Amino acid sequence: MSTRHKHWSVLAALFSALLIASCSTGDPGRVTRNDPYPYWKKGAGAAEAASFMKIQIPEGASEVKGAVQVNPQEDSYILTFRTDRTTAAQIAKDLRSEDPPAPWKSSFSPKRELFRHLGLAEPQTLKGPLRASVCPPCVEDDRRRKVAWMEIYIENLSSEHARVYLHAF
Repeated sequence: MSTRHKHWSVLAALFSALLIASCSTGDPGRVTRNDPYPYWKKGAGAAEAASFMKIQIPEGASEVKGAVQVNPQEDSYILTFRTDRTTAAQIAKDLRSEDPPAPWKSSFSPKRELFRHLGLAEPQTLKGPLRASVCPPCVEDDRRRKVAWMEIYIENLSSEHARVYLHAF
């Protein structure tokens, strides 16, 4: 083998090693999963979801639940609770959506089953929930610059109470 071919062989081996190393996460504590995506992050609940969404869970809220679904590209954070209707409306307003919450009337119902994980029906399958959505970076919401998309559904339970469903990624 000529010296030139040896150099190319060494360079090819070095390039291959660098390519493999660049695909590594660099996190030696990361455990390789054999389970397919998505999966639910163990121990993650309402506090972690609220923190990611920059949502203050209202004082006096009940039935507070949350979870994090891990996906290959972006994780989904879900949060739900019961509160009074005025507070639910204020949370929706705080998202800074260009459109106020409006009745959800779509015949399209996504196949995702996020809230079923919490023992609830999917909000888009309910009769007449209010819905609003927002891209926080698009409305220059610096509080949520790490959030690509948020949506809120508000299910009116009575004349005074509502259930809030929040989803973000």
